[in-house]
Amino acid sequence: MEKDETISFLKERFGEYYRKNRIELPDRFGKREFAFMPFGVKMMKRHLSFKRKSDLINYITNMIPAHAYYSSAFYQNPGAPTMEEKGWMGAELIFDLDLDHLEKKKARTYEEGLMIIKEEFTRLVEEFILGDFGFDEKYVKLYFSGGRGYHCHVTDPRVLHLDSSGRREIVDYIIGKEIDERIIFKERIVEGDDIGRRRSIKRLEIPRPDEPGWRGRIGRSIIDIIKNLDNEDVVRSLIETGIRKKDIERLKSEMTPDRILRIEREGRIDQSPFIRRFFLKAAIRRIAISSVAGETDEPVTCDVKRLIRLPTSLHGKTGFRVCPIDIDDLEDFDPLYDAVVFSDDPVTVELKEKFTITVKGETFDLAKGRCRVPEYVAVFLAGRGIAKIINSE
Repeated sequence: MEKDETISFLKERFGEYYRKNRIELPDRFGKREFAFMPFGVKMMKRHLSFKRKSDLINYITNMIPAHAYYSSAFYQNPGAPTMEEKGWMGAELIFDLDLDHLEKKKARTYEEGLMIIKEEFTRLVEEFILGDFGFDEKYVKLYFSGGRGYHCHVTDPRVLHLDSSGRREIVDYIIGKEIDERIIFKERIVEGDDIGRRRSIKRLEIPRPDEPGWRGRIGRSIIDIIKNLDNEDVVRSLIETGIRKKDIERLKSEMTPDRILRIEREGRIDQSPFIRRFFLKAAIRRIAISSVAGETDEPVTCDVKRLIRLPTSLHGKTGFRVCPIDIDDLEDFDPLYDAVVFSDDPVTVELKEKFTITVKGETFDLAKGRCRVPEYVAVFLAGRGIAKIINSE
């Protein structure tokens, strides 16, 4: 009965939201597959298609799904029961950054995790999507997933027909896979003096910090590491990316004042084999958007038939809205404010364990057992399975 009451509460709140709010439909929605997951079950209803907007809206308001998805791909027959019968016509380029994908840092709390993933997402959009790849902003759509991450949809016509291998190349570039040090560290021939005789000397130099793409990115990172080797935060960030502490200590011992000066003034990195190897590995790991690679060898970006959350729908495990974000508003976007849609009305819940969360600027330090919390917190706790609804009136 308690489980039924909790599900009834969630369906009631979600149902009211869908009846009162406009749902954003994707472009060419009639060529998309839709999928929905009901409350209380783990079976997804998919291979659905809708020719009219009203039919789709009516389906959502009548079913009241816990989760709503649509395909990044366009199909000739999106409602066909098999992928072969659907007739693939192309797909948006999707980037899905999620807390579960983080390799560099381990978040201690949900709130901290959202901050970390937003930092990576912002760098992905600014440095790679708009920067290195040069996509026009009109083809770039950003969303908070409603749960644990962010989505970026690239709709540029030039990428719609890329196959999985083409998309894999984009991912490999972003995560800095197999960057060749011969491309990053350039050899330069200079004239030197050897006991009164002039001769040519080879030097290996780091990229200038103002260079575009990965070269400039690595140059800036190397200079930053050199200047901040004694900074605990920098050392911690290197360890979090997989650099061994003993290698950091060895670097400190090898980075004499003369060597530091030669790197800063002349860009000379070939002062020892260890220094060269360390900086290439450390610089790439520190600045690559590793979470783009996802949890598996086949990340979301490479999937040409991916289902992605429907914008402005609700996330069944949090009650938060799948929020569209303008590029100019990304810096100020706060999911724990901006994605909250439910009221402050008090609801009685029973927690299975103690739990702490900060939402809308207020910290809720909740003990195990019964308590009264705002509706938006009750929905979050119930959706996550942390609490049961005791009195939904």
